[in-house]
Amino acid sequence: MFVYTKQYGLGAQEEDAFVRLVSVLGNLADQLYYPCEHVAWAADTRVLHMDSSRWWTLSTALWALSLLLGVARSLWVLLKLRQRLRSPTAPFTSPLARGKRRAVEAQMQSEMLSLLSNLADLANAVHWLPRGVLWAGRFPLWLVGLMGTISSLLSIYQAVRAGGQAEAATP
Repeated sequence: MFVYTKQYGLGAQEEDAFVRLVSVLGNLADQLYYPCEHVAWAADTRVLHMDSSRWWTLSTALWALSLLLGVARSLWVLLKLRQRLRSPTAPFTSPLARGKRRAVEAQMQSEMLSLLSNLADLANAVHWLPRGVLWAGRFPLWLVGLMGTISSLLSIYQAVRAGGQAEAATP
């Protein structure tokens, strides 16, 4: 994770300032999440002699923040892609332009899958926060499992699809 965040840096390659901001903040939340989770685990296993509940709450809140930022990013990107498809100045009539249209539509589908995956995970993240925060602790176990399964299946589908696209693009 650190290598990815280090490579991304401050998102200089991103053209859109909002996408850059939420991506950098998401990376920051991810980087803070991992040590908090490790401290909570170490406290649970008695490696560290402290109460783990605050660390679990902090790590879960950082997870939820990262997911919420991912949702905001995906919604923004979907809005921008939709505007590009509907723009009267960007006709998609020539064969080359139709290929570009298909690429934009594929990117929209990918963002939609990321959005749904993040929403399923966000529902679970809020569930695991302390009671009194939104719907925390109110999901039945089967719903927690269903949300996790949906998120996992969407992520697996995206990974397989990306692998297939990478193979198709190689000469």
